[in-house]
Amino acid sequence: MSEKKEEKEKKENLIHAIEAAQMKEQEKLDSFKVGDTVKVHFQIIEGTTVRIQIYEGLVIAMKNSRVGKTFIVRKNSYGVGVERVFPLHSPRVTKVEVVRPGKVRRAKLYYIRGKIGKAAKIKELIVSRKAKTAAVAQVAAPAPAAQVATPPQSGNAAE
Repeated sequence: MSEKKEEKEKKENLIHAIEAAQMKEQEKLDSFKVGDTVKVHFQIIEGTTVRIQIYEGLVIAMKNSRVGKTFIVRKNSYGVGVERVFPLHSPRVTKVEVVRPGKVRRAKLYYIRGKIGKAAKIKELIVSRKAKTAAVAQVAAPAPAAQVATPPQSGNAAE
């Protein structure tokens, strides 16, 4: 009986190790939530060419399951609602930018599917100035620049 448990634990540890290797860094991914308007930079491979396509829309749902974590982005394209499911830890999702943070009280915004025009808008989350300046300071903290030595000038500068 204990041999079966040990074997099962070894398999689970192996699965967790493989999943940990495939997961992206947590800091880059948790910067958005449901209700935010985001730009998803998605890598598209067409034959031999590789390009990045930007898909901008509203995050209406997130589904959590470790490496299989996905999020659904909905946008309006020529009057037709289009939804796309993105796997969060996929190597093809290069970057997710938050365009506009949203203020919602639901985990899933499926009711947006039935709304049209202004009714489909989400209120913008107003972030306090302290939080905003702290976030900007973290992002814009300049790295120490290499000093460039300028040669001394000889003679008058007026000439």
